[in-house]
Amino acid sequence: MADSSCGSGSSYNGNLDLRVGGLFLILGTSAIGTLFPILCRRSRLRISEHVYTAFKFFGSGVIIATAFIHLLAPAFQALGSDCLHGAWKDYEWAPAIAMIAVFGIFLVELVATRTGASYLKRRGLRHHDPHHVRGNEVGHTGHGTHPPADTTTTALASSGTSVTQVEGAAAAVEANEVDLEAGEAKANQRHDHGVLEEDDDLHESAVAQCIGVGILEIGVIFHSFIIGLTLAVSNNLGPLLAVLTFHQTFEGIGLGSRLSSLPLPHRLNWVPIVAAVVYSCTTPLGIAVGLGVRETYNPDSAAASIVSGILDASSAGILLWAGLVECLAHDLVFDRKMAEAPPREVAVAVFWVFLGAGLMALLGRWA
Repeated sequence: MADSSCGSGSSYNGNLDLRVGGLFLILGTSAIGTLFPILCRRSRLRISEHVYTAFKFFGSGVIIATAFIHLLAPAFQALGSDCLHGAWKDYEWAPAIAMIAVFGIFLVELVATRTGASYLKRRGLRHHDPHHVRGNEVGHTGHGTHPPADTTTTALASSGTSVTQVEGAAAAVEANEVDLEAGEAKANQRHDHGVLEEDDDLHESAVAQCIGVGILEIGVIFHSFIIGLTLAVSNNLGPLLAVLTFHQTFEGIGLGSRLSSLPLPHRLNWVPIVAAVVYSCTTPLGIAVGLGVRETYNPDSAAASIVSGILDASSAGILLWAGLVECLAHDLVFDRKMAEAPPREVAVAVFWVFLGAGLMALLGRWA
């Protein structure tokens, strides 16, 4: 399937010392970007919550730009290579594979959510709807019914109960609502700090959030390994190394900000750190593998184009779902806190999203 347009072999041109140094440079910067938000939350440093919010929304923009600019565009290029023939030329496989990945992730989350809801129901616990705002029964549109406190009062009055009894019952209802709101506020405070008490393992949407971040990391890891391979044999080493250092750091910040806010019980506090280390090691692993086959690996070959194109397109679909649904929709459109936030706070969040997306898209000019 190869012809003269597929290159004559590996593009490796030496500079082994610089490539090995780049391995450790990217390992260090990736680890710093990913672990910084996680370790800061667990330390005694008094860092404003606004900093974590900025990290989170900046990371959301980075994730979306990575999907479009650094994954989907290269997938079109790889799967449109002149080295490929037959069925690869008869159809636009890059968007099709990305679409399949989106629906695949959708089915995974759908099944996981329904399974979790069934498990909670069997244990007699209330299932949490992440798009549902409690207290005023508000759904996606932000419009809903009012609390049913008046119904209780009307029923007592119609049964011949005195006004004093009605007022007492209403006061009891109000006190109960205050207790519930206080309990929810306490739980939400624990979640905001990324930690759950031992008896809160299934509280709120903890499982759904963990699945979402796990999906995000899978998409990022595929991409990170491929760019490690590319860096190991590229003949444009200097500029590519500089760009990928920033690239991996920004991606690390995006992933680390999500990992730092996961609502996990204390016994699972190690999970975000392990996930951060796995991400940090993925690109260096790709570089190491690439250096091992540097004399024979041809990134322009038909096989390399197919593999990298499929992985890039799949990762693009995964990150599009994670960025648009898990990040933007959940954090800005359907989140109760953001729905009630003043316009200035929402504008700042949107600014960080656009800044992350803009910087990551700019890096696409060089890599």
